[in-house]
Amino acid sequence: MPQTHTSPAAEHSAATTQAAAPPTELSLEERLAFINAAMTVRLDEAKVAYEVNTAHIDTEPVDLADVVTIPIDTGLAPLPALYPTPVAAVLQRAHHRLLTGGWCKDALVDADGARCMLGAIRIEARGDRGLESNAVAVLLDAIRRTFGDDVDSVPGFNDAFGSARTPIRMVDQAAALADARGL
Repeated sequence: MPQTHTSPAAEHSAATTQAAAPPTELSLEERLAFINAAMTVRLDEAKVAYEVNTAHIDTEPVDLADVVTIPIDTGLAPLPALYPTPVAAVLQRAHHRLLTGGWCKDALVDADGARCMLGAIRIEARGDRGLESNAVAVLLDAIRRTFGDDVDSVPGFNDAFGSARTPIRMVDQAAALADARGL
């Protein structure tokens, strides 16, 4: 039997005609890594191009005192008149005073001028004891609505807290309650 002899080129072409394995799909992390690398290269090229294009421009150093400015202290913004009723207005002003002047406990007014809830109402009632009494009554009602009937007084409630957040919030809620009642 005659022997067929194949050339090395034919063997090579037969080996390469086999189907290549299908490429595996890249994971999201791999795709993001490739995109990150490509973007880094593009940004580096843009940085070099910018430096080359602007190298001939003369610049003077900038004095930051000419550029950086701070706002002029104009004081506190005036309190908008939100509540037309007198008790609600007193409570709103007391709330504003606590926010701007500070809150304290265990005293009507401390050495720094900060006030407790009652002290803020008293100063904002401007000597009108009836208005002050009504404002304190509405505030106590607002406190009891939130914290229950166990609260004995506004000063006791005020002094039970270590931070101003809850007492100030309650004065604001009392102002809204007084307005809703038309007081």
